[in-house]
Amino acid sequence: MSTSHYEAKKILCPIGIEYQKIHASPNDCILYRKEFEGLHKCPRCGLSRYKVKDDDREEDDMKKGPPAKVLWYLPIIPRLKRFYANVNDAKSLTWHANGRRCDGLLRHVVDSPQWKKIDSLYSEFGSHPRNLRLGLATDGMNPYSNLSKKHSSWSVLLFIYNFSYWLCMKRKYMMLSMMILGPRQPENDIDVYLSPFIEDLRLLWDEGVEVFDAHEKANFNLRAMLFCTINDFLEYGNLSGYSVKGHHACSICEENTSYHKLKYGRKTCYIGH
Repeated sequence: MSTSHYEAKKILCPIGIEYQKIHASPNDCILYRKEFEGLHKCPRCGLSRYKVKDDDREEDDMKKGPPAKVLWYLPIIPRLKRFYANVNDAKSLTWHANGRRCDGLLRHVVDSPQWKKIDSLYSEFGSHPRNLRLGLATDGMNPYSNLSKKHSSWSVLLFIYNFSYWLCMKRKYMMLSMMILGPRQPENDIDVYLSPFIEDLRLLWDEGVEVFDAHEKANFNLRAMLFCTINDFLEYGNLSGYSVKGHHACSICEENTSYHKLKYGRKTCYIGH
């Protein structure tokens, strides 16, 4: 083990496990990247990019200091390449096509109707066993383990369902792809923070990237898709953009949702739904 954080970065960064520290607007309006990278205040809400003290009155004082909010993004493409650079992992990633038992029982998501439907709709994608199907899980957490503190950091995890059911949920293969620092959750503005992650997913789906397979000893074009998301009901509304509150909270039934408003509690319940 390295004795300092600097030594750990010297080991991890050259092998493609670096991270990106992206400044964000305090009101979750924008990320300071691409066309906004050189700005010092948000073009939408007008707040400073940095933490401003009460005695900082001049314009120059608002252009320095620690950032008001930070997004930590760990690029997924270099990490996926590292999986295929390992002989054992490269072989395990084709388990869903070469190693599983096909007896009609549901043991893994590869046995689900959703997996088979994707293979039929996108036959070119499904015909290559090395193409990846990913699962995304996100939720807020309190890093201080104290429920009385009003602080919530938002983590985004990635799972690879090509692995067997005894490997895909191992901690070794869970990828922390994004960490949104608090103190409050992004809610409906989570799409602003997911933009660099979505760009990588679009590249993996539309074009793919060239990857070396250590097991087959050859290069191939790797493509990937977001197979499913794992989240609670409130976060489901944030990710999908559908309102999960009120009379029509069910995104499947919509106007046919069975609801009842309590007379004295003034809350909506879904008895019989």
